[in-house]
Amino acid sequence: MGSEAGAEADLAQRFVAFAVSAGVLRFGEFRTKAGRLSPYFFNSALFDDGAKLMRLAEFYAGRLLASGVGFDMLFGPAYKGITLAAATAVELARRGRNVPFAHNRKEAKAHGEGGTLVGAPLAGRVVIIDDVITDGASKRESVKLIRAAGAKPAAVLIALDRMERGGDERLSACSAVEDFTREHAVPVFAIATLSDLLQYLDSAADPALAAHRHAVIAYRQRYGV
Repeated sequence: MGSEAGAEADLAQRFVAFAVSAGVLRFGEFRTKAGRLSPYFFNSALFDDGAKLMRLAEFYAGRLLASGVGFDMLFGPAYKGITLAAATAVELARRGRNVPFAHNRKEAKAHGEGGTLVGAPLAGRVVIIDDVITDGASKRESVKLIRAAGAKPAAVLIALDRMERGGDERLSACSAVEDFTREHAVPVFAIATLSDLLQYLDSAADPALAAHRHAVIAYRQRYGV
């Protein structure tokens, strides 16, 4: 158990370092979707070339296999989840685990095969692949689609869990991830969390990076779980 936890912690630290080096995880002052001023920002759209995407898929596949969750296929919510699910499926196949994947469209297609679903038929145990959970809307829609097809949502796998409470003036007691898990009885796994990010800053050799640690801690104390 200890070796498994250590391997996951190592994976998380390597992922945070990769996200920083790729310019995907940045520090400064950023306005979030909720209107908060955050000292860090994670933009998965900046995994924008083949080499970065290949490396990213290694982290997704590694975390999924380490989770121990049984699964039969992957599902990527439109739009960011489409690329992430496809890349993860490729990496799993490279590791000898060939599984089908599917994704949805934002709008139903009226011609050709029609409908909102693209790819393999939804069947068995399905893992939803996405970048983050903010309000959880796209993941809720994914769960509905999967269950409506007679399949089972086995888990959600995201890149970063901000461990942040929702709400405006009155903060909710739980994070978006905790709310989603409680509402749908579907586990959520993350490659890295805010705790992992802080651990990375704790050990950062670059003083410019380490200097952001206090702002991230203050933000967590105000909005974190």
